[in-house]
Amino acid sequence: MRKVLVIGIGPGNADYITVQAIKALNTVDAFFVIDKGPDKEMLNRVRTQICDEHIRNRQFRIVTARDPERDRNPADYRTAVDEWHQKRTGIYERMIIDELGENECGAFLVWGDPSLYDSTIRILDDVSVRGRVPFDYEVIPGITAIQVLAARHRIPLNRIGESIHITTGRTLTEGGAPAPTNVVVMLDGGCSFKHVDHDGMDIYWGAYLGTEHEILVSGKLKEVAGEIESIKIEARKRIGWMMDTFLLRKT
Repeated sequence: MRKVLVIGIGPGNADYITVQAIKALNTVDAFFVIDKGPDKEMLNRVRTQICDEHIRNRQFRIVTARDPERDRNPADYRTAVDEWHQKRTGIYERMIIDELGENECGAFLVWGDPSLYDSTIRILDDVSVRGRVPFDYEVIPGITAIQVLAARHRIPLNRIGESIHITTGRTLTEGGAPAPTNVVVMLDGGCSFKHVDHDGMDIYWGAYLGTEHEILVSGKLKEVAGEIESIKIEARKRIGWMMDTFLLRKT
């Protein structure tokens, strides 16, 4: 039976990969890569670097498919994402059927950890439900951007007796997050921290964590919010894309 591995590779540094993941890499016959265009070519370059550094004495191939187009500003976010995932389901299904032999192992190298704001597990479940190709799959956990953010700022994510809330920039902007004590925000397409009461709030912000482009800013939100917004605008123009994560904390 075909086997598929979903391997978390961390947020951008080839050193942010577990021993379990390295062992898994060395069993793979075909790596499935979703091409997100020239602006995000660095994401695939890191994947290639990880394979080059950690795979020993094994032949493998890379199978690439273009990511389907999606509406970035839909009127109905849920419906738009569901439609996009359905397109990806068809792509994943075709790659497994056409590019993976009956007893071979394929793998998706997932940025960060597969359990946190990533669609690969969900899409593979949809492929399985379709029933056109029998396969088994295994998930290998990875280092998250959240862990790297805390490590780079040299902070714990919570103080004693406090909880942590993880959400998205979209949810924070729409007022869907609770009054924050320790709120980690991911997938922030804009500057969602602008929609939070700045008084008595600290921010620990990081972009391109673990990569050569890494940027860190921390301080009182009311003092550094403008600086972070300017950095995001400049970096997006210079690099072509932006991937940032931050912690908001009551002072």
